[in-house]
Amino acid sequence: MLVCLFTLQTVVWAEDDKPIQVSQLPQNAQAFIKKYFPNNNVALAKMETDWFDKSYEVIFTNGDKLEFDKKGAWTEVNSRHSAVPVDVLPDAVRKYVTANYPDAIIVKIERDKHECEVKLSSGWEITFDKKYNVIDIDH
Repeated sequence: MLVCLFTLQTVVWAEDDKPIQVSQLPQNAQAFIKKYFPNNNVALAKMETDWFDKSYEVIFTNGDKLEFDKKGAWTEVNSRHSAVPVDVLPDAVRKYVTANYPDAIIVKIERDKHECEVKLSSGWEITFDKKYNVIDIDH
């Protein structure tokens, strides 16, 4: 019975989401929000704890969403109703999309250590490797 209780407690601890104030986000995340989303109102900010890692999520009242790693570097920018701010985009990604999809805007960008994926207003999803070479295109 003790093993079951410990296992259950560990599972609960591993998936802990905790609402926080924007002022409790890492400084990099706070600066990112102030620079690129100064007029957006925050509906929810939360810290997600997953085993030995932390991440942060910010949801604005207009439905836009940001995700940050434990150091406050952005990992996802999801602008549901407008374009992802141009200055957020890596130059190679911006240039590729502008050259090949001139009528589309980037409405979402996600990145991790290995890849960067963008979603366009036209429905296309383009995945880049860490050197920003296109490795997948999906519709």
